[in-house]
Amino acid sequence: MTTVHTVPQTARADSPVVPSFAVIPGSQVKEVLQGREKTVVEVVEATYRLHGAGRTVNPPSSFLRFPDRPTARIIALPASLGGEGGVDGLKWISSFPANVASGIPRASAVLILNDPVTGYPFACMESSIISAARTAASAASAADRLSRGRPRPARLGFVGAGLIARYIHTYLEGTGWSFDAIGVHDLSPDSAAGFRTYLEQSGAVGRVTVHPSAEELIRLSDLIVFATVADRPHITEPSWFRHNPVVLHVSLRDLAPQVLLSATNVVDDIDHCLRAATSPHLTERLTGNRDFLLGTLDDVMAGRVTVPAGRPVVFSPFGLGVLDLAVGGYVYDEVARSGELRVIDHFFHELSRHG
Repeated sequence: MTTVHTVPQTARADSPVVPSFAVIPGSQVKEVLQGREKTVVEVVEATYRLHGAGRTVNPPSSFLRFPDRPTARIIALPASLGGEGGVDGLKWISSFPANVASGIPRASAVLILNDPVTGYPFACMESSIISAARTAASAASAADRLSRGRPRPARLGFVGAGLIARYIHTYLEGTGWSFDAIGVHDLSPDSAAGFRTYLEQSGAVGRVTVHPSAEELIRLSDLIVFATVADRPHITEPSWFRHNPVVLHVSLRDLAPQVLLSATNVVDDIDHCLRAATSPHLTERLTGNRDFLLGTLDDVMAGRVTVPAGRPVVFSPFGLGVLDLAVGGYVYDEVARSGELRVIDHFFHELSRHG
């Protein structure tokens, strides 16, 4: 069984002590995760099983928004992961779309891991890579699980050509996928061209095409990834999906309710996904019920539900904080095992109650 989390040995002692505090930069995070796509997918799937079994705590995310910067937000995702070892923590992730015009990524993040015995944090790590990796691993798992029982997708299409799209492509290839054709559509011609160059230079198998419209890409793709910054639905025509593709609706707000109502819908967590004006949330508002949902990805993995082959299937993952904890815990383990953990001496100073 894949171990999905850890805490420092000092925190496991019979007499609790304050754990050491380490900082793990992005370079170490990337070094640990690169080339280990199959392992990260296993970590994510194990975490979905723990979550489905009720062995996690995953409160609603908190959104910090700004009246003077309406497109920007910072989100706090607190969570607690049970199972062997156990770990608590928080991801603090910002989304500033205006960054893209300056040539820097839209999102930045840190992840704090807390010792469940004392509550003290024992690590702070760069987390935009962890966030992208767990998102991509979730998408790769869904692509595999939801395409079973139907012809394996041979034409991959990306609507949105940023960092998340790149990571999802990496995780699909890293878990054994190959495609006859890859399509790209982005409102920014520069982003679409840059992603096409990345795909070609990465040695992606299959013809790479930049499509002028989302409609053309959707109609010509069997596996479709939505990885945009859309804040409201912009895809409204169910007939574009008449060929019954598998849709990874990672950005959550691209598809109009009428599209979801014509499809089989799977989410990562029902209560989390049906909030914050996501497409599933808007569909619930429209219909007054949740009957349009088949279930969760964990339900599919466990065989509690069966995905029909004769309809489009849409996976809409809200993104669970416990996934960040699990992947972050895996990274912490690997860095500690390598002997390269960067411990900050005397980070906690006031350690006596009475001075």
